[in-house]
Amino acid sequence: MDRTYFDRWHERRKHTLPGVLDFAFEAPEPGIIHGRFTVAEKHMSSNGYLHAGTAVTFADTACGLGAMTNRPSGAEGFTTVELKANFLGTAKIGDTLEVTARLVHGGRTTQVWDAEVVDAPSGRKLSVFRCTQMLFYPK
Repeated sequence: MDRTYFDRWHERRKHTLPGVLDFAFEAPEPGIIHGRFTVAEKHMSSNGYLHAGTAVTFADTACGLGAMTNRPSGAEGFTTVELKANFLGTAKIGDTLEVTARLVHGGRTTQVWDAEVVDAPSGRKLSVFRCTQMLFYPK
């Protein structure tokens, strides 16, 4: 597991979409990533509920961060090649959401991650994801 990558990512995220959306992630564990954020107006759809893209971005960020902190030796990058989302509920402004992403398959060229987004106080599951990451190696 690469804690150094997490520390560098945490600094860079401030100027990228995860930073703009105020996603925060805990130090990684082997095969597991945890994150959280508080729902604000910028996370919402025009219908007054959490935008599906916010939840997808939250889960995809967790899975990508997991892929890089749990990558095989020599891998230097990744990209998401598939993401499946099921939405089970929604959230409103002021709610705190958490994501937990778990490594399902840690291959040399691909990784598969499952992620769940839940309402933090109640533990109510809002969405589930399966995400496949392709790993890149130097040429």
